[in-house]
Amino acid sequence: MSDRVTRKGKSQPQKEEPKQAKKQKVQKESYDVVQLQDIAHQLRIHSIEMTIASNSGHPTSCASMAEIMAVLFFTKAGMHFNPKDPGNFGNDRFVLSKGHAAPILYAAWSMVGYIDKAELLNLRKIDSLLEGHPVPKLPFVDVATGSLGQGLSVAGGMAYSSKFLDKIDNRYWVLMGDGETAEGSVWEAAHLASHYKLDNLTAIVDVNRLGQSEETSIGHDTNVYKKRWEAFGWKTIVVDGHNLNSLTDAFEQCRNVKNQPQVIIAKTFKGKHLEMENKEDWHGKPVPQAQVDFVKKQMKQQDGFTLAPEVPTSIDRPQQSHFTVEVNYAVDGKQSTREAYGKALVGLSKSDANQQIVAVDGDTKNSTFSIKYKEAVPTNFVECFIAEQNMVGWAQGFSCRGKVAFASTFAAFFARAFDQIRMGGISESQVKYVGSHAGVSIGEDGPSQMGLEDIALFRTIPNCVVLYPSDGVSAERAIELVANHKSACYVRMSRPSLPILYPNNEVFEIGKSKILKQNDDDKILLIGGGVTTHEIFKAAKQLSEQDKVHVTVLDLFSVKPLDHDGILNAANKTALKTILVVEDHYSEGGLFEAVSSALSLDKQIKIHSIHVDKVAKSGTPAQMLSLYHLDAAGIIAKVKSIIQ
Repeated sequence: MSDRVTRKGKSQPQKEEPKQAKKQKVQKESYDVVQLQDIAHQLRIHSIEMTIASNSGHPTSCASMAEIMAVLFFTKAGMHFNPKDPGNFGNDRFVLSKGHAAPILYAAWSMVGYIDKAELLNLRKIDSLLEGHPVPKLPFVDVATGSLGQGLSVAGGMAYSSKFLDKIDNRYWVLMGDGETAEGSVWEAAHLASHYKLDNLTAIVDVNRLGQSEETSIGHDTNVYKKRWEAFGWKTIVVDGHNLNSLTDAFEQCRNVKNQPQVIIAKTFKGKHLEMENKEDWHGKPVPQAQVDFVKKQMKQQDGFTLAPEVPTSIDRPQQSHFTVEVNYAVDGKQSTREAYGKALVGLSKSDANQQIVAVDGDTKNSTFSIKYKEAVPTNFVECFIAEQNMVGWAQGFSCRGKVAFASTFAAFFARAFDQIRMGGISESQVKYVGSHAGVSIGEDGPSQMGLEDIALFRTIPNCVVLYPSDGVSAERAIELVANHKSACYVRMSRPSLPILYPNNEVFEIGKSKILKQNDDDKILLIGGGVTTHEIFKAAKQLSEQDKVHVTVLDLFSVKPLDHDGILNAANKTALKTILVVEDHYSEGGLFEAVSSALSLDKQIKIHSIHVDKVAKSGTPAQMLSLYHLDAAGIIAKVKSIIQ
């Protein structure tokens, strides 16, 4: 294969155990410290050699954490995992939040026997899976890291899943850099992990003092770190991060803590045991070959090593169900799509035999209507409070554990978590994002609450499906579709109650639009989504009845992937081969740009738009639609100006 990691051995499939053994108190063990120190030095040497071979990387960042990695991977105090089966669902899991230290992670997996040593020298090469920062193409990596401050959030979702949903007695270890603790998302994650008493979660902060360009704001003052983590309710242990006895003792303490997450504050030195130890301006630079010999001189160089992790019971990853909903709306009824979302989640739960659907929300559940799912399936609803970055991270953590994770809030507030969503795209995460209160049609709340950029945001995420339902039926079908789809998805929901457009048995597909009105003598094609679909439908009726002007009405539904052929065929059937896109969104990155880019090579099709063209303001929904010409009257006026 072109993307490669050469493995020394593969595990044989084992039978799934009904439950893993009950947690046992870890007994104090003695370790061969000399041998463990040699392992730490070998990890340093591999990291240096890998970064020399690629002429890039972060060997000094690896050197500060070598003793930590030695204890984590080679003692029973650290991770319990099967080196031959890194994807085992029952393994302890390790999240390298300081993803730039990836070389030492790959080195550890080589030394436990999974990656061939020769492959290490292919670090950062185009045909190797050993990328500059870890990605989940590797079975021992759950989530892409590298944008700092996110690993703890993802691990929080995974730890919650194991403890409360899967009932698996494994642990989650997160290694963070001291610099990334300046990120607010770290403290969002720290708060929620403490709130839910995640005693199966351990963070290790590598306090090596130096950031990329200068000393961190706290430097080596470990007492400040201690007070901060204790204030967030964590069991906090401060250690010398290069003292192997202190580290093993700290890890064993963490395994015995109940009802409280733990953090090990490890004071270390960047570039430890290298000539540039504790010196600035060595971040992200390979070091001279002479440093390998420099480290080797400090080793005892024993032949081989006997230290090994504890291997847990093998557990198979749960298989996902096929989810269905039963839609039931009166023909003349009304329904907001946001409320249809809550109804759809409850409907899905009836076909969720293994309770794989998990919903998270950011204290907007009574507006997004995810509260309906909380009331129906309380065990699988997690309140993340007003911390959207962490909420998205937790949703990704649930997805890593095979859950179908729905994350909902106001569409506007996903902008706050864009980096987490972006990193989820790199991870090929399968989170289902649901944004309510989209567009100016929410009315009086004003522009801070209006999602007018959300379609643009999610369209940029690789492989992310974007759906925009226009009534209760299409909203529930959209949720059914994304629940079964193997990728990240975004569904845009509206606040107003809207008339039902479709019969309950209407079939919807990802990548397909819907024609709501079409005649042989139509002048142009009108395209809308959500609220504007209804305004277009009103405008089309008035144009037909009052002006004898006929138009095709198309409900876009699937924004990404776009129904290129369906739109082109509908446009070509119109007399003027012209499209008017009407959207409750800014023009940049919205429906107009999606349609325009899809049809850009067809020189005969002309495309016009009505969109939100300036910063919005407060007003009634009707006033706001009128102000931006998104209502039937504005659409009629635009159509007349086009066909004249």
